[in-house]
This record gives sequence, C-alpha cells and structure tokens, in this order.
Amino acid sequence: MQFHKIAGSWVHCGYHLTTSIVAPTLLSLPYAFTFLGWTAGIFCLVIGALVTFYSYNLISLVLEHHAKMGNRQLRFRDMARDILGPRWGRYFVGLFQFAVCYGTVVACTLLGGQCMKAIYLLTTPNGTMKLYEFVIIFGCFMLILAQIPSFHSLRHINLVSLVLCLAYSACATAGSIYIGKSSKGPEKDYSLKGNTENKTFGIFNAAAIIATAYGNGIIPEIQATLAPPVKGKMFKGLSVCYTVLTVTFFSVAISGYWAFGNESEGLILSNFVDNGNPLVPKWFIYMTNVFTIAQLSAVGVVYLQPTNEVLEQIFGDPKSPEFSNRNVIPRVISRSLATSIATTIAAMLPFFGDINSLIGAFGFIPLDFVLPVVFFNMTFKPSKRSPIFWLNVTIAVAFSALGAIAAVAAVRQIVLDAKNYQLFANV
Repeated sequence: MQFHKIAGSWVHCGYHLTTSIVAPTLLSLPYAFTFLGWTAGIFCLVIGALVTFYSYNLISLVLEHHAKMGNRQLRFRDMARDILGPRWGRYFVGLFQFAVCYGTVVACTLLGGQCMKAIYLLTTPNGTMKLYEFVIIFGCFMLILAQIPSFHSLRHINLVSLVLCLAYSACATAGSIYIGKSSKGPEKDYSLKGNTENKTFGIFNAAAIIATAYGNGIIPEIQATLAPPVKGKMFKGLSVCYTVLTVTFFSVAISGYWAFGNESEGLILSNFVDNGNPLVPKWFIYMTNVFTIAQLSAVGVVYLQPTNEVLEQIFGDPKSPEFSNRNVIPRVISRSLATSIATTIAAMLPFFGDINSLIGAFGFIPLDFVLPVVFFNMTFKPSKRSPIFWLNVTIAVAFSALGAIAAVAAVRQIVLDAKNYQLFANV
C-alpha cells in the first residue's frame, strides 16, 4: 500500500535528513564526554560522523541499484527482505526499526516535557506541577502534528526544524561559553569519575549515546520521498545535513564539556540552572527551551512515520482515495492511539539518559553502522581483495562488538539506577 507522495527534491531530502539526525539528543554529547575525556570524546565524534556519512551513502547506492533493476524499495524492511531474506526483514530489521523509531518518539515526548518543566520552574520556583503533566501537554501537541498525512507533507515543517536546530545549538554553545568564562560556573574538572569498572562501562555507554545522536534508521523512507531519477540526490541531501551536523554537534559538545567538565548533565541545558538559580539571563533559557521544544515536535513526528505506515497497511484500504472516510477515520484513530501510548510510556519512565543509550545500543548501532555495509557487500559483491570489502567487514565486526557491549553497559546502568526509579517520577 502506498500513500507516499514521491515528489521531493534533494533540498527536501536535506531537510528530512537534518531533522532525523540533528535532534536535541545532541544536547547530551557533553555528558558523553564525561565518560570519555577530551581526546576519546572528539575521536568518537569524528569516527561517528565519518562512518555514518559513509554508511548512509552506501544505503543510498544500494537503493539506487535496486530501483534501476525495477524494484524501488521504500522501507528498511523491504531492503532487508530482498537482500537478507523475508525472516530477517520481518523479525530482525522490521522489529529493530520499529523499536528504534517508536523509542525515539517516546524520548522526544519525554524531553519536550522536561523542557516545558524547566520553563515552568523558572517562572514559578515553588510550583507544584509534576513532570508527567508536562509530558502529557507535549503529547497533546504531538497528537495534532501526528495527523499530517505523509512524509513529503512534512517538508516545510522540517525546513523550520533545520533552522531551529541551528538556533538552540547556538544558544547552548553561547550559554556554555558565557558560564564557562564567568565565575558562576563550576570549577573545571575533566578527570573521569568512578572506579575502573564504572569507567570501562561508561566508555561503552558514551559510545551508545553518540551512536544515538548520529542515528537515523529511516534512510530508505527518506529516499522514498525523492522524485525519480534518484541518482545523486541523496548525496546532496546528506551533504546539507552533515554541514549542519558538523557545526552543531562539535560546537555543543566542545563548549559544553569545556564549561562544565565532568559535571555536565544528561541534557546540557540543565547545567544552565544551579539549585534553582539561572547562570544565564532567564529570557535566554526560555528562548533556548522554546526552540528545543519546537524542534522536538518535528523530530517526533518524523519518527512516527514508520509506525504510521505499518498501522495504515493494517487498517487502510489502498483501493479507496487517500482522503476518503474509509482511510481518514482509521488513520486518525491509529495515529492518535500510537501517540497516546508513547506519551504514557514517557510519563511513566522519565529517565532520558538511560533510555537514550539503550536505544543506541540495541537499535541505531545495528541499523546505521552494521547493516548498510552488509547490504552493500551482499548487493555489489566487491572482490575480497578490494579495500572496500575489507573496510566494510571491519566496520560490521567492530560495530557489532561495540553494540553488544554497549547494550550490556546500558542495561547495567539501568539496573544501577533502578533504586531511583519509580513510575511517573518527578525528575
């Protein structure tokens, strides 16, 4: 069943890619640096950028190859089904992609609620509203945006989203530098905290957070919005995206860690307030949080698309027009239900940092670092003597191992933090 509008240009593709990758998870990069230190932190950021740019281009080439053969694949699971076989497509890739995308919607809803609560506490320091109430308010906003018909319809929202990610990244960087230069900030300490065991697991936890920041998981769905001929358009779109990504990721990570050292919080904006006292002007914190909330809603809606698509395959009727009652009513009900469940999960389990690294380890590392190189080698069958074959094998093996260890580290961190967990906690 196909309700996509395949009419996008490479510029629209750039907007979609930027919204799906350059998201507020980048505000947790200084926190990842607290486990790695300067050298390893910057090294991991650079490696993440190089490997994902390379692997996303490989996926694009594989998709172009299949389209030329008359089989245009519109989803990640279609690729997996055609290349790895039907079981892999349905039970491994389809399942992982669904978990990653839906997990991202939950994380965006939670983060939106946290940003709203930050604004509320600045205006009403003794306010009694709880975090879950703000998560529900943000969820209601998402509920309205979730009704936008197709991925292509999001192109204007995603252009605004591109501007917003530049805006809040500039605010996060400027705020960090301002606090770092003033006497208000904490004493700068870049040493790694904890015993050897905690430091070791911390490295893998940080790797999972960085993988989540670079993660996409919906490259085929984005390429599916491009009007044919597709050749070369994805590379241009990725170039737009990675220009924005380089500016935002590196400026926020470096300035945030420089200003707060190993005191950097899971969300760097939390460092701008110390025991209820803002370290930058209040209006600056309001502005940064508003930019972040606005972009989070766009990111959440983008990652709802694969879920929407699955639901519409089940409940829609391809023979009826897209905007007929037969299709509109099930669409509104299924999308509203999907958004409501994500909002409930976010309100119940408000632990963004731990959720973030778990999503990275279980989902983004296999989908964005391992599968693209496997797909390329299986589709084009490069000679076993060629450098590209061995580069791809090295990436697949290294990141499979990293993903497995990072998954253990993420689960361990959740177990350690479990004593602080309670449903609907007001963190």
